[in-house]
Amino acid sequence: MHNTSETISSSVIFGLDPVWVAVSILLVIYGVIMAEKFNRAVLALLGAGLMILCGVLNQQQAVAGIDFNTIGLLTGMMVIVAISQKTGMFQYVAIKAAKAVKGEPWGILVMLSLVTAVFSALLDNVTTVLLIAPVTLLITEALGVRPYPYLFALILASNVGGTATLIGDPPNIMIGSAAHLNFTDFLVNLAPIIPVIFIVVIGVIWLMFGRDLKASDEKKQLIMQFDENAAIKNVPLLKKSLFVLFAVITGFTVAHTFHLEPASIAMFGAAVLLLLQSWGQPLHDKDHAYEGIMSEVEWTTIFFFVGLFIIVTGVEHTGVISMLGEKTLALTGGDFAATAAAILWVSAIASALIDNIPFVATMIPLIQSMAPTFGGEEALVPLWWALALGACLGGNGSLIGASANLIVAGFAQRAGHPIAFLTFMKHAFLLMLLTVAISHVYLYLRYLS
Repeated sequence: MHNTSETISSSVIFGLDPVWVAVSILLVIYGVIMAEKFNRAVLALLGAGLMILCGVLNQQQAVAGIDFNTIGLLTGMMVIVAISQKTGMFQYVAIKAAKAVKGEPWGILVMLSLVTAVFSALLDNVTTVLLIAPVTLLITEALGVRPYPYLFALILASNVGGTATLIGDPPNIMIGSAAHLNFTDFLVNLAPIIPVIFIVVIGVIWLMFGRDLKASDEKKQLIMQFDENAAIKNVPLLKKSLFVLFAVITGFTVAHTFHLEPASIAMFGAAVLLLLQSWGQPLHDKDHAYEGIMSEVEWTTIFFFVGLFIIVTGVEHTGVISMLGEKTLALTGGDFAATAAAILWVSAIASALIDNIPFVATMIPLIQSMAPTFGGEEALVPLWWALALGACLGGNGSLIGASANLIVAGFAQRAGHPIAFLTFMKHAFLLMLLTVAISHVYLYLRYLS
């Protein structure tokens, strides 16, 4: 680390120690992000700019640090979902699920949680809660029940379901890109434990709220009168969206065979669906449709990632992360199982206290620095699963743990049913620790014993 710092110290502003400058920028930006007083994309870009202006990185190094596979995959899936949601398919499934259990309040909670978990795995958890939360509030209002247990379950289900696949949760996208792990790798290694965790989560939620969820027969009948078919707004577009979604997910599973990156598949799928959704329209109408779709892409999230990658690259460039890797290995005695356990639990607890995306961005180069100790990149694979499980499930520990949590909280606030930070954490934190304990057992039995 000393040599690395020396090579860049001459270009750092006022001749300051590059380690001090880079770490200060990281900590200040992370701290202000946690305070939730300013837009996080603005803060991340501000931090990225300071890394360059202070001389820790030059522009070429900063751009090289941006993981365009992550950016491309996120953008492509956002475009696909932005078009697909216009068909009403998600609302259709949610209403159909509520009617399948005859309007029973507890049954609806389970079904909406299941729908959320499945969609979170196949699309992504942020988009899923954006689409399911409004329907959930509509259903709970019709039932005359308190929406908090349903929204609580929605948050937990989105993060549990999102853990199962490469595209389900942003931390997994980052891990997959950095470690060259494909869609099938996540499906084979993480998905098997997710049904177990989901069942445990639903069981605990029943103990917390299940017995109090009651509604009159008249209220249940209101649910049965919902018309799911009316939710479908555009049948031709629905068929096109389902075709492209199926093709893209299939592409993810075979990408490794054809040496393709997930970002290429997602971006190509997005381009195909953009073409199909306005096929046959006049050019002016096509341009208008394209602009409408692009306005629905979460550019705040995209630019947050861009800034974040540059900030972490700056810290990595000074050698600090390599040093932390060495310290971590010293604490665990270089024992692989102990290191995996430390990554799992530290990731979970840290991800409950700060947004799991910046935490994972910092952890990725830390784990990569351990490759020489454990025998190369291939040997690190169980550590990546530990990070994914810890970060994704740890996001359930508090309202700020994951982006999906904040989105649901925002819907609740606007609907007049605010979710208190401490109330949520009181219910969620211990449940999160239970899911991480299950993951620890799974990791030990499958990879570490």
